[in-house]
Amino acid sequence: MTMDIANNEAGLLLGEDWCSPLEMSVRGCIRGLIEELLEEELSAALGRARYVRLRNVGLRAAPASPADGCEGLGDEVPSIDAPAVSKGTRHGLRERTILGTFGTATIAVPRARIDTADGKTTEWVNKTLPRYRRRTKEVDALIAGAYLSGTNTRRVGRALVALFRGAISKSVVSRVWRKIKSDWDHWNKRDLSKADIVRLILDGTVVKVRLDRKATSISLLVVLGVTRDGQKVLLAVKNMGGESEAAWRTILDDLTARGLRKPELAIVDGAPGLEKALVTLWSQLPIQRCTVHKLRNLIAHAPKTLADEISSDFTDMMYAKNAKEVEKRRKSFLKKWRMKCEAVATSLEEAGDRLFTFTRLPVAQWKSARTTNAIERLHEEFKRRIKTQCVLPSAETAAMLFWALLASGQIVLRKVDGWKTLPVPMAAPIDLAT
Repeated sequence: MTMDIANNEAGLLLGEDWCSPLEMSVRGCIRGLIEELLEEELSAALGRARYVRLRNVGLRAAPASPADGCEGLGDEVPSIDAPAVSKGTRHGLRERTILGTFGTATIAVPRARIDTADGKTTEWVNKTLPRYRRRTKEVDALIAGAYLSGTNTRRVGRALVALFRGAISKSVVSRVWRKIKSDWDHWNKRDLSKADIVRLILDGTVVKVRLDRKATSISLLVVLGVTRDGQKVLLAVKNMGGESEAAWRTILDDLTARGLRKPELAIVDGAPGLEKALVTLWSQLPIQRCTVHKLRNLIAHAPKTLADEISSDFTDMMYAKNAKEVEKRRKSFLKKWRMKCEAVATSLEEAGDRLFTFTRLPVAQWKSARTTNAIERLHEEFKRRIKTQCVLPSAETAAMLFWALLASGQIVLRKVDGWKTLPVPMAAPIDLAT
């Protein structure tokens, strides 16, 4: 015989020691407050308060005439404050349950029939508690925030059990998440013609999603933009089968169709398909290859015993104090490694001018322009978020989740280093032929 103690353990944080009299008192007043708001709204719609009949509203006694023989009595005549016509009638109450940040409350909602201009009546619809809404928008935002912070759908309800007393189920979390899709669709169609984008950072990341009931790896292609004031903004994130030229061209064509203008610089990881797509679209666009990715390639072309030496020489070259010093150390690097390990020198030459495009910028921008670190950080945060789920339910969910992490403020994008010098034009290319 086994004993399930989960319920007992779960209740430890819901006992008397974890309950505040102030909290309970406030929650007890919520029902009365909501019902009062509903009553005020209905009274305004009908033109009179509850239990007040039209014949008793705003009436006064006319002065009695001595000829009537009834001194002190008179007929009631409408005062100037009396409503001209009735606006409708009440007909009882109905109960509704609403879930808010205050917990669950059962509200007695008044009902009424409102007269229309054509002589008919229609059911009164209140604005305080919209139809079919069982939760306040704040509750939905709280659920979405808990889900985006890294909790899966089953654990969100458990995390919020002290606040909602078990009213949040897995299906509720899923429905709230699906409501975000409308914002996601709108974001994917937004106009970009007024966005002053001066720099693009492009890269992809691989995630596992469920396709045809199987875990399948897909590529999420991400485009990050930098405005002229230095602020980083997410421009696009789409699920693709890979990082081919066609895949990247599809994303770039969509951005340009929505008004994106040619940027002044593009920073890439070195994927050939991406570079071809950029050159095909913008033939004269300056492209910067990520120096971190190139260092990894150099190390991969040499024995492991030489890894530290390659890294040291490469760092000295890339972090020189000015463009002339970078070029000088580049020549020394090539000369040394042609003799020591030719594959390393060949790999460096393969990148050509695009590995040193950053030297055409003001020195203050070098740190942010040398690498794709800005977008790599987003990938790391995204991977940390999906670690609890391992496999996402669909490819669209993966892209939407990536976007929602930024839209909800779970990930904050700051300005790039050296942003004050962004208006400075790029210098002429360095002659690397000699």
